[in-house]
Amino acid sequence: MGLGGSTVLVTGGTGSFGSAFTRMLLAGDVAEVRILSRDEAKQDQMRRDVSDNRLRFYLGDIRDPTGVAEATAGTDYVFHAAALKQVPSCEFFPLEAVKTNVLGSSNVIQAAHEAAVKAIVCLSTDKAVYPVNAMGMSKGLMEKTAQAFVRNHPESNTTLCLVRYGNVMYSRGSVIPLFVEQLLTGQSVTVTDPLMTRFMMNLADAVDLVNYALTNGESGDLFIKKAPAATIKSVLAALGNIFDATFSTNVIGVRHGEKIYETLATREELIRSVDETDYFRIPLDARGLDYGMYFEKGEVEARQFEDYNSNTTQQLSVAEVEDLLLALPEIRQTLAQRGRVAPTQHRGDGPS
Repeated sequence: MGLGGSTVLVTGGTGSFGSAFTRMLLAGDVAEVRILSRDEAKQDQMRRDVSDNRLRFYLGDIRDPTGVAEATAGTDYVFHAAALKQVPSCEFFPLEAVKTNVLGSSNVIQAAHEAAVKAIVCLSTDKAVYPVNAMGMSKGLMEKTAQAFVRNHPESNTTLCLVRYGNVMYSRGSVIPLFVEQLLTGQSVTVTDPLMTRFMMNLADAVDLVNYALTNGESGDLFIKKAPAATIKSVLAALGNIFDATFSTNVIGVRHGEKIYETLATREELIRSVDETDYFRIPLDARGLDYGMYFEKGEVEARQFEDYNSNTTQQLSVAEVEDLLLALPEIRQTLAQRGRVAPTQHRGDGPS
């Protein structure tokens, strides 16, 4: 990634992505990695777990522009992962989501510009596309805020890119750890809709996406990593195979603020996207305020595209999901704790 000798800031660096990304950075030859986050307990735990004198912690909130500016000063690169991500919390307190995900992100972008960092990569989510909940709406506005900054500051020497990805397997808040706990304790497994589909990505995929954006992006670009998907039914069957567990399910229905499938790119975005094999690059829409685009003109080729979502991407079989899950260190660790060796291959499509 070419960050040797650089000073890097990771906002939200104690979260699932931030922790993994920080460890990747420290495995290289960066000069310093700064973590800006609000949770002193997680910072202390990370300090003890990582134990690297190149790691420096800043206790603060991205809502505070002064604290953000202090953490950003003297850095070369910024990776912005800090956000309020829990859908129910944001539904009850939508203004809090706005304060962190929109206004806080604006603070980070402004600080990066004023500190003349070389590049900033902002992390977004599938929930920003066709948002049905406050969290997704706030992340969609974060994207718009970042893109507007690029339009309005053509003189900036800071390259600003965005990435968008779906749920990460076994990340904090992922449903897979809950499924595993329920399976191993003999509980009925709580399922919203067995035919609900989700992209199957791991933390390494998310890290690769951010690296790709940093290496290849121009200001305003939004990057999406292509990924396969699976139904919740297939994920459960794969977990049952892995842990040799029989189970019953309790289907509760789709929850408020939840989608049947994840969408990573709309067909309107795909019209102007660049297919880069494993990734989609969606360049900044830098058109001026041309009223003809709203009243008189259209885009004929729009009907040739469809949304890129977890229903239209490659669908994995139970066996393929099992192989993906067996590659997760958390799954292998859980198997080891139960005195079992992780199988080298899947054992079929499980219960129907």
